[in-house]
Amino acid sequence: MSKHQRETSILGRNFPGIRFVLAYFFLFLAPSLIEAQSQDQAWDAQQILDDKSFVNPPENVSEAVLAPRYLNVTLSNISGNKSWFLHEINDGPVTMDRFSKDFDELGGQFFDYAANRHRNLTIRSNVGIDIISASDGSKVSVQVPDNSRTSNPKFSPDGSYLAFFVHTADETHIYISDPETGHSDKLTDASVLANFVTDFQWTGSGEEIATVVIPNGRSSRPLPSMVPTGPQVKQTQDGENMLRTYASLMATPYDEELLEWHATGQLVTINVETGESENVGSPAMIYGFDFAPNGQYSRVELLERPFSYIVPVNNFGRVEQIWSRSGDLLAQLDKTEMNTGLGDRRPSAPGVAGSGNALQKRQVRWKQDSSALTFLQRENNTAEEDDGNDRVLTWTPPFGDSDTSVLYETDSSISSHGFSDDYGMLFVTERSGSEDNQSQVTQHAIDLNGNKETYILVQYDSEDFYSNPGSLLMAGGQVPVVNRRGGSSENGSGVVQTSVDGQHVFFYGHGYNPDPMQEGPKNFLDKVRIMTGEKERIYESSSQGQYERIVSVINVDNEEFVVSRETPTETPQSHLLSNGERTQLTANIDYTPDLTNAPKRRFVVERPDGFKFMVNVLLPSDYNPGTRLPAMFWFYPREYEDQESYDEAGRTYNKNALPNFGTRSIQYMTRMGYAVVEPDAPIVGKPGQMNNNYEHDLRNNLAAVIDELDEREIIDRKRLGLGGHSYGAFGTVNAMVHTPFFKAGIAGDGNYNRTFTPLSFQSERRIFWDAKEVYLGMSPFVYANNLTGALLMYHGMHDQNVGTAPDHSPRLFHALNGLGKTAAMYLYPFEDHGPATKETLLDLWGRWTAWLDVHLKGTEDEPRRITSEDQ
Repeated sequence: MSKHQRETSILGRNFPGIRFVLAYFFLFLAPSLIEAQSQDQAWDAQQILDDKSFVNPPENVSEAVLAPRYLNVTLSNISGNKSWFLHEINDGPVTMDRFSKDFDELGGQFFDYAANRHRNLTIRSNVGIDIISASDGSKVSVQVPDNSRTSNPKFSPDGSYLAFFVHTADETHIYISDPETGHSDKLTDASVLANFVTDFQWTGSGEEIATVVIPNGRSSRPLPSMVPTGPQVKQTQDGENMLRTYASLMATPYDEELLEWHATGQLVTINVETGESENVGSPAMIYGFDFAPNGQYSRVELLERPFSYIVPVNNFGRVEQIWSRSGDLLAQLDKTEMNTGLGDRRPSAPGVAGSGNALQKRQVRWKQDSSALTFLQRENNTAEEDDGNDRVLTWTPPFGDSDTSVLYETDSSISSHGFSDDYGMLFVTERSGSEDNQSQVTQHAIDLNGNKETYILVQYDSEDFYSNPGSLLMAGGQVPVVNRRGGSSENGSGVVQTSVDGQHVFFYGHGYNPDPMQEGPKNFLDKVRIMTGEKERIYESSSQGQYERIVSVINVDNEEFVVSRETPTETPQSHLLSNGERTQLTANIDYTPDLTNAPKRRFVVERPDGFKFMVNVLLPSDYNPGTRLPAMFWFYPREYEDQESYDEAGRTYNKNALPNFGTRSIQYMTRMGYAVVEPDAPIVGKPGQMNNNYEHDLRNNLAAVIDELDEREIIDRKRLGLGGHSYGAFGTVNAMVHTPFFKAGIAGDGNYNRTFTPLSFQSERRIFWDAKEVYLGMSPFVYANNLTGALLMYHGMHDQNVGTAPDHSPRLFHALNGLGKTAAMYLYPFEDHGPATKETLLDLWGRWTAWLDVHLKGTEDEPRRITSEDQ
């Protein structure tokens, strides 16, 4: 279904009183309505709420929302020669003129058909690229054509070139740039087809680039028949099919024809020096590819018919093959049948992960020194844990049945494998233990040059959180992916970083203290001798007052690193550590220092049942202790089995990290004089039965927080607002129908009637017919007559998230309108599960601030001091 067909279908639904609300938002297409209210205009909250064009919030809020944090950079994208870093230059939230560009909508995939690329490349691209010196931080700006946008910058393997996509209104091309000068030239003659394959690949030598282009002689885009040829048809299959409520499913034979047109492309290799292009095989529905380093073979994944009308495209059948340079089929790597939800495989979609999709061959990679593949596979070629030994194998050209050989096997389960750069040493991670809990982890090194002697590098219990030795450092200069607030994972290069003498490997990780409020996390890098497991710590950051971590490795033997350093009040900056000296390479800016330095409170609250949880409070920068403020709560309920599982979730808290703000950070309300309260909201119970306690725990959580804040003399408990997004919106409306605490609520992209998701939701795995009381008790729509306070709802009209279809908000609004409740609803064209455009973001903040002004602050313009009546 095309985008316009979908918008029309929403408008056509029978929601009395809603059609006009929806219709007037389409008026944004008129240029005069793109101009939002002038910031110099006097603030009239009720006028803002009534306005039928895009509005702006007060200037101090819009300044925070649009602050150019995207200009800040962390130097982690390093070139192969360790000389350069990349910085993609953004220009802030996408504007509606680009966001509303027409697109085809097919089974969860969205294509900018005028430009032959995925819609994400149109709406999430950048305006330029800077190349930053690893030695002194100096910059070279890459030459980019006028009126174009960029994405996917990628250094050649030796760092001598930079390649990147250039996107214009009607096509995408690959450009090549010289990092020394920034001069760039167009490489591709044919337009890139970036619908499913939204990237390109350098061959290992750096002489060629592989990509998918529009085939010669391609037909024009199919157009739908103006006269219907039949009904939309769906039929059940044999068996119980527990599908979730997916958005944007395909529905007609025309959709099938259109998907095949978008998917069919020509795989090519292009010589970087000459620009000559060579076809690899014939046009096909290419879903992905991966060339061997020498460019002579490729793994190609193809989309296969039949297509489905009940699951998204990413669950359609696919086959992965090995092709020769000329495109001849040499072998089949894997075949994945369409996943329609029957059996043990659960389809994936936005908001829910799939399951049961493990390949028979796992972790398939090209060897960097040849055209061979390496992979993991159980002896009897099944996914059963007890079905033979687990093995590491190689597969050499011509990839026949007899061209495989076993490098290593074990009766444990292998979760990862890698090699030294000369492929003389194999590294594997094995897991063992009980069938349900393989918590014992051993990382081995196997010498492939001799008698395959095995050495233990590290051995630990994965449940012993505080003794985790970290992850193997891989070659190439990049470190394992790290969340700045805790946690890391290995990258996928497959080549392990060894010392120059080949005798040591390196483990990168974080150490945590059992009390994260007393001591922050420490980043470390350990040097481990392969033959003995002897460990030497060559880098460890401080855990007091600052957070520093390695983000790139220049020369591990010389202990030369780029680190990022920040404090709770200082913006992260990248520094070069070399020869005992520190050189700052970036000049990042804190664009909201008043929020960074605003008074904060973080404390534990205890419920009447003894359960303890955390609350974060941010106060206005000029807050005067003893002043009771109107407060805005923002939350997201989460499920836990018990106190221990809740406490485990907080182990990676980083007290030394700079506060992280974005376009929707509710903390900006402190600039409007509110206390901003972000409480955890634990819903606790036995596995599979947590939601039995949903209403009880929700009420007790909020009551405990309000009582604690009242006792601390921070809030005026008569002027409280509550809000949340997605499941937080669901929780917000539930709180407003089951408690009397809140005068105003803000709920975005929520689900308010669980009977519309009858086959499970969130962490709930029971279906409606097995747990009717739970489903109905958790559905605020059922209790809409009990709503206390005034509710503002907003929803993206193109919400793709499982379970939060755009019609949830109109249906609840319709009910509240009939019940005489105070409510407003704002539906945003083209927005997905979370606002993205500049116009929508500013409009939301304008409506939010106006809503709270009218319904929360009321006539009390100034926060009031504590009086005897409050005691």
